[in-house]
Amino acid sequence: MKYRDYYEILGVSKEATQDQIKKAYRKLAKKYHPDANPGDKNAEEKFKEISEAYEVLGNEEKRKKYDQLGSAFNFTDGFDFDPSHFGFNRGNIRYEYRTSGSRGFSDFFDMFFGDGGIDLDDFFFSGRRNGFANKGFTANPFGGFQQSLRGEDKEAEIKISVTDGLLGTEKHISIETPNGRKTLSVKIPKGIQPGGKIRLAGQGGKGINGGPNGDLILVVRFKEDEYELKGYDIIQKIEVKPWVAALGGEVTVKTPESKIIVNIPKGIRSGGNIRIPGKGYYNSIGGRGDLYIQVHINNPEFLSPKQLELYRELKELDERTIR
Repeated sequence: MKYRDYYEILGVSKEATQDQIKKAYRKLAKKYHPDANPGDKNAEEKFKEISEAYEVLGNEEKRKKYDQLGSAFNFTDGFDFDPSHFGFNRGNIRYEYRTSGSRGFSDFFDMFFGDGGIDLDDFFFSGRRNGFANKGFTANPFGGFQQSLRGEDKEAEIKISVTDGLLGTEKHISIETPNGRKTLSVKIPKGIQPGGKIRLAGQGGKGINGGPNGDLILVVRFKEDEYELKGYDIIQKIEVKPWVAALGGEVTVKTPESKIIVNIPKGIRSGGNIRIPGKGYYNSIGGRGDLYIQVHINNPEFLSPKQLELYRELKELDERTIR
């Protein structure tokens, strides 16, 4: 018996909404309707396929059971299915099917969704072990079977500094794992991109009925400290005295990678930027952005009498200039 891929027939994904399924059906039904294709046997068969697919996927309950069937056995189109091959019997109960004349629908539809077909609820929770081996099922004490499933992948955020991302590092984080709370060592690769993901195998959701655990996926976010990331450029703020900003001069600046000498141009204003090419963050192809030294003028909290006197003179000169 041929397995029917209803999603493929309607040309929609398995994640499609009910509205999307309905729209796809209406579009195809209009195209292949017998009234629009008189005497065309191929169009007639296509119309039956489309109608059969919508009969299942357009009904939320039938769609749910159809999805369960596909995920449990990973069928592919053309798979010859016979329930007896999978041991679907218990005691005196044998699974059989008889065609229901469902508007010319396929045997596959009649077996699982037609009148007198297999009860899928019973189908999933009954049967002998024969046929379930290596298909992710384990026996339960009530004579039925339970499916062994991989645990779900979980996602969490990890915040790192620009320096950590630029240079690479190792961080210790405390998380809830399937085996309780643990402290894990996480390697942050050099140059990891904002939004990059680090996968911790087996640290996600717990497997069901002996299935393997899922993974924990850490999504990298950057925090702001003395460095700020804008695209692939790094912004670093420094403070200089008023007279350095006015007269210019050299200052030593500690960047994420080293100490450098920066030349402050004469007359720079607060908020002005000095560009250091190629010293920014790594981009996705191995290049680097720029480092911008953002200058902020910081007036000393305490001034000596001589400094105060010089400021008074500056003020007087400025007032005379304004007049």
